[in-house]
Amino acid sequence: MMEKFDTVGHDIVNHCINDISVQGAEPIYFLDYIGIGKLRSPLYEQVLSGIAEACTAANCALLGGETAEMPGMYGNDFDLVGVITGVVEKSKLITGEKIRPGHVAIGMASNGLHTNGFSLARKILFAKCRLTVDSRLDELGGETVGEALLRPHICYYPAVRQAMAENLALDGIAHITGGGLYDNVPRILPNDVSVHFNCSKLPVPPIFNYMVREGEVDPVEAYRVFNMGVGMVWFVAPQDVDRALEVCRTNGFTAEIIGEAVKGDRSVIID
Repeated sequence: MMEKFDTVGHDIVNHCINDISVQGAEPIYFLDYIGIGKLRSPLYEQVLSGIAEACTAANCALLGGETAEMPGMYGNDFDLVGVITGVVEKSKLITGEKIRPGHVAIGMASNGLHTNGFSLARKILFAKCRLTVDSRLDELGGETVGEALLRPHICYYPAVRQAMAENLALDGIAHITGGGLYDNVPRILPNDVSVHFNCSKLPVPPIFNYMVREGEVDPVEAYRVFNMGVGMVWFVAPQDVDRALEVCRTNGFTAEIIGEAVKGDRSVIID
Protein backbone atom coordinates (compact mmCIF):
# COMPACT_ATOMS: atom_id res chain seq x y z
CA MET A 1 0.00 0.00 0.00
CA MET A 2 2.91 2.35 0.66
CA GLU A 3 5.17 1.00 -2.10
CA LYS A 4 7.89 0.77 0.55
CA PHE A 5 9.67 -2.56 0.82
CA ASP A 6 12.99 -2.06 2.61
CA THR A 7 11.59 -2.40 6.12
CA VAL A 8 10.29 -5.93 5.49
CA GLY A 9 13.89 -7.00 4.90
CA HIS A 10 14.85 -5.71 8.34
CA ASP A 11 11.72 -7.33 9.78
CA ILE A 12 12.46 -10.85 8.61
CA VAL A 13 16.15 -10.80 9.58
CA ASN A 14 15.60 -9.26 13.01
CA HIS A 15 12.68 -11.58 13.76
CA CYS A 16 14.83 -14.61 12.91
CA ILE A 17 17.80 -13.36 14.95
CA ASN A 18 15.58 -12.77 17.98
CA ASP A 19 14.07 -16.24 17.58
CA ILE A 20 17.44 -17.96 17.96
CA SER A 21 18.87 -15.50 20.49
CA VAL A 22 16.31 -16.76 23.03
CA GLN A 23 18.53 -19.84 23.32
CA GLY A 24 21.67 -17.73 23.49
CA ALA A 25 22.66 -18.42 19.89
CA GLU A 26 24.88 -16.13 17.85
CA PRO A 27 23.61 -15.58 14.28
CA ILE A 28 26.07 -16.95 11.72
CA TYR A 29 24.38 -16.85 8.32
CA PHE A 30 21.04 -16.07 6.71
CA LEU A 31 19.31 -17.30 3.55
CA ASP A 32 16.32 -15.73 1.82
CA TYR A 33 13.67 -16.84 -0.64
CA ILE A 34 11.43 -14.51 -2.65
CA GLY A 35 8.47 -15.96 -4.51
CA ILE A 36 6.86 -13.32 -6.72
CA GLY A 37 4.55 -12.97 -9.72
CA LYS A 38 7.07 -10.93 -11.68
CA LEU A 39 10.30 -9.29 -10.54
CA ARG A 40 9.96 -5.53 -10.52
CA SER A 41 11.94 -2.52 -9.42
CA PRO A 42 12.37 -0.99 -6.95
CA LEU A 43 10.61 -3.71 -4.89
CA TYR A 44 13.29 -6.34 -5.44
CA GLU A 45 16.20 -4.03 -4.69
CA GLN A 46 14.50 -2.57 -1.60
CA VAL A 47 13.73 -5.97 -0.10
CA LEU A 48 17.25 -7.27 -0.62
CA SER A 49 18.92 -4.07 0.58
CA GLY A 50 16.87 -4.23 3.78
CA ILE A 51 17.93 -7.83 4.32
CA ALA A 52 21.58 -6.98 3.66
CA GLU A 53 21.55 -3.96 5.99
CA ALA A 54 20.00 -5.95 8.84
CA CYS A 55 22.48 -8.80 8.40
CA THR A 56 25.41 -6.36 8.35
CA ALA A 57 24.19 -4.70 11.55
CA ALA A 58 24.16 -8.08 13.31
CA ASN A 59 27.47 -9.27 11.80
CA CYS A 60 25.55 -12.11 10.16
CA ALA A 61 26.54 -13.32 6.70
CA LEU A 62 23.93 -13.14 3.95
CA LEU A 63 25.02 -16.42 2.39
CA GLY A 64 22.64 -16.58 -0.55
CA GLY A 65 19.05 -17.00 -1.55
CA GLU A 66 16.54 -18.12 -4.15
CA THR A 67 14.12 -16.15 -6.28
CA ALA A 68 11.17 -17.66 -8.13
CA GLU A 69 8.84 -15.93 -10.59
CA MET A 70 5.42 -17.59 -10.53
CA PRO A 71 2.72 -15.28 -11.92
CA GLY A 72 0.04 -17.94 -11.71
CA MET A 73 0.72 -18.43 -8.01
CA TYR A 74 1.41 -14.94 -6.69
CA GLY A 75 -0.16 -12.46 -9.10
CA ASN A 76 1.02 -9.04 -7.91
CA ASP A 77 1.95 -10.27 -4.42
CA PHE A 78 5.20 -11.75 -3.16
CA ASP A 79 6.26 -14.22 -0.49
CA LEU A 80 9.39 -13.57 1.58
CA VAL A 81 11.01 -16.39 3.55
CA GLY A 82 14.06 -16.31 5.80
CA VAL A 83 16.19 -19.08 7.26
CA ILE A 84 18.86 -18.41 9.87
CA THR A 85 21.63 -20.52 11.38
CA GLY A 86 23.24 -19.73 14.72
CA VAL A 87 25.59 -21.36 17.19
CA VAL A 88 25.81 -21.60 20.97
CA GLU A 89 27.92 -23.73 23.28
CA LYS A 90 25.80 -26.57 24.62
CA SER A 91 26.81 -25.66 28.17
CA LYS A 92 25.44 -22.14 27.66
CA LEU A 93 22.15 -23.10 26.00
CA ILE A 94 19.22 -21.13 27.44
CA THR A 95 16.17 -23.36 27.86
CA GLY A 96 14.04 -21.87 30.65
CA GLU A 97 14.33 -25.01 32.77
CA LYS A 98 16.07 -23.02 35.53
CA ILE A 99 13.19 -20.56 35.96
CA ARG A 100 11.81 -20.79 39.49
CA PRO A 101 9.19 -18.88 41.53
CA GLY A 102 10.82 -15.61 42.49
CA HIS A 103 12.60 -15.10 39.18
CA VAL A 104 12.07 -11.59 37.84
CA ALA A 105 10.69 -10.87 34.36
CA ILE A 106 12.40 -7.98 32.58
CA GLY A 107 10.63 -6.63 29.53
CA MET A 108 12.28 -4.82 26.63
CA ALA A 109 10.07 -2.35 24.82
CA SER A 110 8.86 -2.85 21.26
CA ASN A 111 8.40 0.06 18.88
CA GLY A 112 5.14 -1.10 17.35
CA LEU A 113 3.63 -4.20 15.75
CA HIS A 114 7.00 -5.72 14.78
CA THR A 115 5.87 -8.63 12.59
CA ASN A 116 2.56 -9.68 14.13
CA GLY A 117 -1.07 -8.64 14.26
CA PHE A 118 -1.36 -7.07 10.83
CA SER A 119 -4.55 -8.91 9.87
CA LEU A 120 -6.40 -7.39 12.82
CA ALA A 121 -4.65 -4.05 12.32
CA ARG A 122 -5.80 -3.85 8.70
CA LYS A 123 -9.34 -4.77 9.68
CA ILE A 124 -9.54 -2.07 12.36
CA LEU A 125 -7.60 0.73 10.70
CA PHE A 126 -8.57 0.36 7.05
CA ALA A 127 -11.89 -1.51 7.04
CA LYS A 128 -13.58 -0.22 10.20
CA CYS A 129 -11.98 3.21 10.70
CA ARG A 130 -11.67 3.94 6.96
CA LEU A 131 -8.14 5.28 7.38
CA THR A 132 -5.40 5.13 4.76
CA VAL A 133 -1.65 4.69 5.10
CA ASP A 134 -1.37 8.48 4.72
CA SER A 135 -3.81 9.29 7.52
CA ARG A 136 -2.33 11.29 10.39
CA LEU A 137 -3.61 10.77 13.92
CA ASP A 138 -2.79 13.25 16.69
CA GLU A 139 -1.83 10.44 19.06
CA LEU A 140 0.81 9.12 16.66
CA GLY A 141 2.89 12.25 17.18
CA GLY A 142 3.07 13.29 13.56
CA GLU A 143 3.59 9.83 12.05
CA THR A 144 1.24 8.58 9.39
CA VAL A 145 -0.62 5.31 10.00
CA GLY A 146 1.60 3.64 7.41
CA GLU A 147 4.80 4.84 9.05
CA ALA A 148 3.64 3.57 12.44
CA LEU A 149 2.79 0.17 10.98
CA LEU A 150 6.09 -0.19 9.11
CA ARG A 151 8.47 0.57 11.96
CA PRO A 152 11.08 -2.20 11.62
CA HIS A 153 11.10 -5.08 14.06
CA ILE A 154 13.73 -4.38 16.75
CA CYS A 155 16.74 -6.73 16.99
CA TYR A 156 17.48 -7.41 20.67
CA TYR A 157 20.52 -9.58 20.05
CA PRO A 158 23.15 -6.96 21.06
CA ALA A 159 21.89 -7.10 24.66
CA VAL A 160 21.79 -10.91 24.65
CA ARG A 161 25.30 -11.01 23.20
CA GLN A 162 26.69 -8.78 25.96
CA ALA A 163 24.89 -10.72 28.67
CA MET A 164 26.31 -13.99 27.33
CA ALA A 165 29.82 -12.49 27.07
CA GLU A 166 29.64 -11.39 30.71
CA ASN A 167 28.25 -14.76 31.85
CA LEU A 168 25.14 -13.05 33.15
CA ALA A 169 22.70 -15.82 34.04
CA LEU A 170 19.78 -15.45 31.66
CA ASP A 171 17.63 -18.36 32.79
CA GLY A 172 14.94 -17.87 30.17
CA ILE A 173 14.16 -15.59 27.21
CA ALA A 174 10.91 -15.22 25.30
CA HIS A 175 10.60 -13.36 21.99
CA ILE A 176 7.11 -11.87 21.95
CA THR A 177 5.69 -12.51 18.49
CA GLY A 178 2.41 -14.09 17.32
CA GLY A 179 0.45 -15.19 20.38
CA GLY A 180 1.79 -12.34 22.49
CA LEU A 181 2.71 -12.79 26.13
CA TYR A 182 -0.02 -15.40 26.61
CA ASP A 183 1.36 -17.90 24.09
CA ASN A 184 5.11 -17.19 23.86
CA VAL A 185 6.11 -17.12 27.53
CA PRO A 186 4.64 -20.53 28.56
CA ARG A 187 6.86 -22.28 25.99
CA ILE A 188 9.90 -21.77 28.21
CA LEU A 189 8.31 -22.26 31.64
CA PRO A 190 8.78 -25.40 33.76
CA ASN A 191 5.54 -27.27 34.45
CA ASP A 192 5.18 -25.90 37.99
CA VAL A 193 5.83 -22.22 37.20
CA SER A 194 3.50 -19.43 36.03
CA VAL A 195 4.17 -15.74 35.46
CA HIS A 196 2.34 -12.73 36.85
CA PHE A 197 2.83 -9.67 34.62
CA ASN A 198 2.21 -6.01 35.31
CA CYS A 199 3.13 -4.37 32.04
CA SER A 200 2.30 -0.80 33.03
CA LYS A 201 6.00 0.01 33.52
CA LEU A 202 6.67 -0.18 29.77
CA PRO A 203 5.10 2.33 27.37
CA VAL A 204 2.42 0.99 25.04
CA PRO A 205 3.00 2.39 21.53
CA PRO A 206 0.09 4.74 20.65
CA ILE A 207 -0.90 2.67 17.62
CA PHE A 208 -1.94 -0.16 19.96
CA ASN A 209 -4.02 2.09 22.19
CA TYR A 210 -5.82 3.46 19.16
CA MET A 211 -6.57 0.03 17.70
CA VAL A 212 -7.74 -1.46 20.99
CA ARG A 213 -10.06 1.50 21.60
CA GLU A 214 -11.47 1.93 18.10
CA GLY A 215 -11.63 -1.80 17.41
CA GLU A 216 -13.17 -2.55 20.83
CA VAL A 217 -10.58 -5.28 21.28
CA ASP A 218 -10.84 -7.34 24.46
CA PRO A 219 -7.68 -6.90 26.61
CA VAL A 220 -6.91 -10.62 26.57
CA GLU A 221 -7.25 -10.70 22.79
CA ALA A 222 -5.04 -7.61 22.50
CA TYR A 223 -2.24 -9.24 24.50
CA ARG A 224 -2.56 -12.41 22.42
CA VAL A 225 -2.60 -10.83 18.95
CA PHE A 226 -0.23 -7.91 19.61
CA ASN A 227 2.96 -7.54 21.63
CA MET A 228 1.41 -4.45 23.30
CA GLY A 229 4.78 -2.81 23.79
CA VAL A 230 6.79 -5.82 25.03
CA GLY A 231 9.21 -7.19 22.44
CA MET A 232 11.29 -9.57 24.54
CA VAL A 233 11.23 -10.91 28.10
CA TRP A 234 14.23 -12.04 30.14
CA PHE A 235 13.93 -14.15 33.28
CA VAL A 236 16.71 -13.60 35.80
CA ALA A 237 17.30 -14.33 39.47
CA PRO A 238 16.68 -11.36 41.82
CA GLN A 239 20.40 -10.79 42.43
CA ASP A 240 20.99 -10.34 38.68
CA VAL A 241 18.20 -7.85 37.99
CA ASP A 242 20.22 -4.64 38.26
CA ARG A 243 22.97 -5.88 35.98
CA ALA A 244 20.47 -7.25 33.44
CA LEU A 245 18.66 -3.90 33.28
CA GLU A 246 21.99 -2.13 32.84
CA VAL A 247 22.96 -4.40 29.94
CA CYS A 248 19.63 -3.79 28.20
CA ARG A 249 19.80 -0.03 28.62
CA THR A 250 23.48 0.22 27.68
CA ASN A 251 22.55 -1.32 24.33
CA GLY A 252 19.87 1.29 23.76
CA PHE A 253 16.76 -0.64 24.79
CA THR A 254 14.02 0.57 27.11
CA ALA A 255 13.79 -2.10 29.82
CA GLU A 256 11.81 -2.45 33.03
CA ILE A 257 10.75 -5.08 35.55
CA ILE A 258 7.34 -6.22 34.33
CA GLY A 259 6.60 -9.39 36.27
CA GLU A 260 7.56 -12.29 38.47
CA ALA A 261 7.59 -16.05 38.19
CA VAL A 262 5.24 -17.71 40.68
CA LYS A 263 4.23 -21.24 41.56
CA GLY A 264 1.66 -22.47 39.06
CA ASP A 265 0.96 -24.44 35.89
CA ARG A 266 2.73 -22.58 33.04
CA SER A 267 -0.04 -19.99 32.80
CA VAL A 268 0.28 -16.24 32.26
CA ILE A 269 -1.60 -13.65 34.32
CA ILE A 270 -1.60 -10.05 33.08
CA ASP A 271 -2.85 -7.16 35.21
